[in-house]
Amino acid sequence: MNLLENLKNNVLVADGAMGTVLYSHGIDFCYEELNVEKPEIIEKIHLDYIAAGADIIQTNTYSANALKLARYGMENRVKEFNEAAIQIAKRAAAQGNQYVLGTIGGLRGIRKSDASLADVLAIVREQADTLLAGDPDGLLLETYYDFEELSTVVKELRRMTDRPIVAQVSMDEPGVLQNGLLLNDALHQLEAIGADVVGVNCRLGPYHTIQAFEKVTLPKRAFLSAAPNASLLDVEDGRIVYVSEADYFGRAAALLREEGVRLIGGCCGTTPKHIAAAKKHLSGLAPITKKVVTPEKPIVIREADPAKYEPLHEKAKTTRTVIVELDTPRHLETEQYFIGANQLYDAGVDAVTMADNSLASPRISNMAMGSIMKMQHNVRPLVHLTCRDHNLIGLQSHLMGLDALGIHDILAVTGDPTKVGDFPGATSVYDVSSMELLQLIKQLNEGISFTGKPLRKKAKFSVAAAFNPNVRVLDRAVQRLEKKIECGADYFITQPVYTKEKIVDIYEATKHLETPIFIGIMPLTNIRNAEFLHHEVPGIKLSEDVLERMRACGDDREKATREGVAIAKELIDTAAELFNGIYIITPFLRYDMSLELIQHIKELDAEKERNVVHA
Repeated sequence: MNLLENLKNNVLVADGAMGTVLYSHGIDFCYEELNVEKPEIIEKIHLDYIAAGADIIQTNTYSANALKLARYGMENRVKEFNEAAIQIAKRAAAQGNQYVLGTIGGLRGIRKSDASLADVLAIVREQADTLLAGDPDGLLLETYYDFEELSTVVKELRRMTDRPIVAQVSMDEPGVLQNGLLLNDALHQLEAIGADVVGVNCRLGPYHTIQAFEKVTLPKRAFLSAAPNASLLDVEDGRIVYVSEADYFGRAAALLREEGVRLIGGCCGTTPKHIAAAKKHLSGLAPITKKVVTPEKPIVIREADPAKYEPLHEKAKTTRTVIVELDTPRHLETEQYFIGANQLYDAGVDAVTMADNSLASPRISNMAMGSIMKMQHNVRPLVHLTCRDHNLIGLQSHLMGLDALGIHDILAVTGDPTKVGDFPGATSVYDVSSMELLQLIKQLNEGISFTGKPLRKKAKFSVAAAFNPNVRVLDRAVQRLEKKIECGADYFITQPVYTKEKIVDIYEATKHLETPIFIGIMPLTNIRNAEFLHHEVPGIKLSEDVLERMRACGDDREKATREGVAIAKELIDTAAELFNGIYIITPFLRYDMSLELIQHIKELDAEKERNVVHA
């Protein structure tokens, strides 16, 4: 009897975790390599699960793909590891007539950049070809957080084979996927595109897995599956542990059956003891064929509160818009900083921007300073947010805090690596890229958290992205801009530009885009400042003419300031003709220089208006 025929009338028990058992034995290297180097270890684990009562075992191939094996320099051994794995599993299953599923693990976490869909398909085809050649009873897709990836893989495998496909999603929150899709909807969609068994595995323990299935209706054709973790994970003495009694897991298996689940196994933290308990509690129980699901009361997501300011990207589409960067202090004396911020805002700038620990050097939190500026000084802040300093938890918490404070102007940037800053031994986080951060911020604007959970109210962020035009091939940089627009960028802020020719090049390369661009202008203070920027700061290059002009000022501070401002004014003259957005970067809290440039922009615009009137 094939697997699907058996599931029509029976609840079947699958095996538990392979990695957990290996980890408990002190093995912490590539598990898939053991298929070749120590096959007896893998076979012993299969046999232990069979002895515990498992009707189904899966191959030790969760990470046996080119992308994950590349971590160990073994990306060329995909076929070898998968061939060995299915031979081991079938040899073990032959002794008890168990079913064997060829396992293919998910590639993406929250980062879509981990693998493009084209890469996913190529990787899956390579692994699936080998597994299918080994004649499994079906294929198991497990630990897929990204529904787009799983859907794509199911469609491809359905094209490749008519063998049973088990497709399992992983949830961060009970009953909802990362993209906000309800579990019930996701499972029925997987059924519609060809999956024969649909369900969940990993991340959540029995309690939350049961909770998630309470809102899942029975599929019309497919069967439901579940492989929860033993419990929520804990860490003891640096080791990951799962604290769960086997009998508790067994009782949970019986409750899952009451929710319509017919294929029940275990994921992280489960062992043969857990599977034996599940088998015991499921013994003699037939699958349910009818289930009443009480419709869940939809959570109303309120619209965002009305914006206090016109979004910068909207204003920049039609009229002159000026933002000025004034980085927060590296010390705790803030009086002069707020004097400068007030003077800049009083001079008519649209927002004062603050970097997020630029050049990986600690400064006073821009969130704190932005809040003080807004609440106590009525100055509009635009805060930068790096992927370097915050993990996903911190990023969402930070953004929710900004929304609560009414600060909705954000620049999403990757952030300079820590090795360039004051603490080169500090850790760079980079859970996501700046493009993924853009997508996540726009997800908050829909009232959906990073994990897919409703936030009950929409955020209202206007999000800028960084643009470095100081590159050899500008077209490639523009292609990157286009990708950022697809990810949700509302406008762009450039690195400082120091030649008129470059500004014209930027215009010609981007004039097909409707997304506003703010041209970065940073006045130079002296030749040492100029040479530092030119030679040491990534993404900034000065022309030889500019370097010579600053060099000619020698050590005369006043002359160097005048020359730096003069160069900046010349650049503004060109930028103001081609772009509505101007981004002035204040050097070393020298807001007097920025004030002079703001006045120059006002005079340019006034002159332009007079010329229009006279014309």
